[in-house]
Amino acid sequence: MEIFLQTETWIALLTLTFLEIVLGVDNIIFISIVSNKLPESQQGKARTLGLAFALVFRILLLLGISYIIQFTQPLISVRGFDMSGRDLILAGGGLFLLFKSTLEIHHKMEGKAEEVKPNSANNFAKVVFQIILLDLVFSFDSILTAIGLVKEVLIMIIAVTISIGIMMAFAGKISRFINKHPTLQILALSFLILIGFMLLVEGFHVEVPKGYIYFAVFFSLAVEIINMRMRKKGTEKPVKLNPRLKEGK
Repeated sequence: MEIFLQTETWIALLTLTFLEIVLGVDNIIFISIVSNKLPESQQGKARTLGLAFALVFRILLLLGISYIIQFTQPLISVRGFDMSGRDLILAGGGLFLLFKSTLEIHHKMEGKAEEVKPNSANNFAKVVFQIILLDLVFSFDSILTAIGLVKEVLIMIIAVTISIGIMMAFAGKISRFINKHPTLQILALSFLILIGFMLLVEGFHVEVPKGYIYFAVFFSLAVEIINMRMRKKGTEKPVKLNPRLKEGK
């Protein structure tokens, strides 16, 4: 374990762990929205199970790096346009996110939010399956980022494990915070639409700088939190017309 005696190793580990946590924000948002459909007693179990699958996926992908690299090789070619396995996974995941997020917003706007019946194993399995499906897409993108930053597989596994552990610890609080505020739910679903669109266009070789996406996400979140604090303090006052204008003078 001589690599852990080198300063560069710890810098790489901290950097990669931080990036994995940032890249996991969209995963937590999706898990929070989907798990909200379950009875409260099952939500924590669904979140933990979903993140556990994410950890397993990422470790397996890291152990099969040589196989993962093959996913970047052309798989389908149409009139000179090549699509690899990675492109198909990203595009498919993007379409799923767009469809699911748009459907959720529609339900909330129409007041027809889906309710999962208590003690329904089938519905619990359905929610977990959706989480696993998106975990696969997010895990694939996350591992490609790790491969581009670090060469040692052990460091990648440690960083991924730490980041997933942190997400498990805070997923419940984040989920309750989002579900407690309806405006945040819509904002979170809008983020997922943005991320879904990004995944879709990346599948068609259009690179979108992720820094812009995450800046937009965190900036919008910061503005909404400020608005929430203002509403809580009652500093937002309705606009009142001038009495003379009301009397027609």
